[in-house]
This record gives sequence, C-alpha cells and structure tokens, in this order.
Amino acid sequence: MTRIPLHAEDRERARVTFHENPLFSALDDEQLERVLDRTRLARLDPEAQLFEQDQPATDIYLLESGRIKLSRISPEGQEKVIHLVAPGNTFAEAVLFSGMARYPVTATALNACRVYCIDLQTYAGILRESIDACFAVMARLSRRLHEHVAEIDRLTLHNATFRVIAYLLDQIPEDQGGPDTEIRLDIPKHVIAARVSITPETLSRTFSRLQKQGWLSVQDNLIVVHDVDRLRQYIREGA
Repeated sequence: MTRIPLHAEDRERARVTFHENPLFSALDDEQLERVLDRTRLARLDPEAQLFEQDQPATDIYLLESGRIKLSRISPEGQEKVIHLVAPGNTFAEAVLFSGMARYPVTATALNACRVYCIDLQTYAGILRESIDACFAVMARLSRRLHEHVAEIDRLTLHNATFRVIAYLLDQIPEDQGGPDTEIRLDIPKHVIAARVSITPETLSRTFSRLQKQGWLSVQDNLIVVHDVDRLRQYIREGA
C-alpha cells in the first residue's frame, strides 16, 4: 500500500469531497488548500491494512470509496469490530484530542478502497486558528460518542435478533423504507456478525428465523425487508 501526493484530478475530487465533510466544511479556501497540500491518497486492496493498533499516529483519514473495518485485538487474541466506515466519513480524528500518539484500533480494507490520508499536525495547526473548525470536530466526536453508547446498550441489553434488526435498519435512511426495501450487504457476513457481537452461525439462524416469519427475504448478499415500519416498531418496543 502506497500513499501518493494528490495530482490535479485527484486534488479536485478531494476538494469536493472535503467541502461536503463536517470536519472540513468550516475551513476557508486557504486553510483547505493547506490541508490538500499535505494530503496523500492511499489505494488499498481487500484485506490490506491502512494502520495497525498501537502504531504511531501520523494522519487522520477520509474514506472516498470502499469500506474500512476498525477493530481491536483483545489480550486473548480475539478481534472486536469497533466500527465499519462508509464512504464520505472520517476516522482516527479522536487522536487529535486524546493525548495519545498511537492509533487505538487497526484499520483494514474490506474491499478495494481509496482513502485520503490527512497530515495530523497540519490539521491540528488549523484547528488552533479556527474556532468553527474546532466546533465541527467536537460535534463529530460527540455524535460518535452517542453512537458508541447506543451500541453498548445494544450489545449488553438486547438479544441477537434485536442487534441484527438494528444493524439492518442502520443501513436504511430514516426518510426511506417503503415495502420490499432492498439492502445490499457490501461486506462479508462474518464481519457483520463480529460487528454485532454474535457468531456467524447465530447470524445465519437469525436471518432464517426472520425469513420464516415473513419479515424479510435473504438472497445471498441481498436483503429484502418486506415491512420496514414493522422492524422499526420492534426496535422501539425493545429499546
């Protein structure tokens, strides 16, 4: 995996992508150009690692395409999937404020990925200049904290069916969800199982049970949810 400077076409694509991201939308033109000057583009093959747990932190990242898995390895050697990064999202920005000089997780490509690697010190210097940029980062981290608290509740207070349904609903925007809504899983099912802290066998049994109940249909990596409101009601009643 190599990281290359942004050429003209890649730089323009990055400029558009950065403008749409909360961490960079508050930057003025001069600040954004400084960020782009110190940004590198990484192309990752499936299963390639972008960085490893406890590796010295040098960059924060914005995923342009593909999917990235963030995970930790327990002292017993077991992997825990912390987060699945979707295109357009940043990750590793918590190192800006944590006081840690090392990444707390490992970042692994689940499929072919394009990732912008943003120099940590350059962005930190801009934060010292811009109150708006600081608040954008804090808002982002606050949302992520709330997401993690909700995830802890799911994993500790609810059964496998609840966790699987909650995961599926996370893939459907709140303003969408008519009859026979399709969800195409773009990551392996064993990774989804790890994300919701169940075994792959339990995930398969849960899908089979929900299919027999008529709630959804499973065709390889295509999930057809027959009644999204019904699933949302299940989550509301179980919350």
